[in-house]
Amino acid sequence: MLDYEKELKKFKPSLEVEDIEDAVYQEDLSDMKDLLKQVMEQTK
Repeated sequence: MLDYEKELKKFKPSLEVEDIEDAVYQEDLSDMKDLLKQVMEQTK
C-alpha cells in the first residue's frame, strides 16, 4: 500500500508549470474581444 501522507511530503511541483505561468503572464495574448475587433476593422 502507498503511504499517501509520505508521498505528499515528497511532492514538488514541476518547474515547467512555473515557467509556463510566467511566460503566459508576460505575453500580450489576444482574447476573443481583440480578435473580433480586428475582424470588424478589416471589414470596414
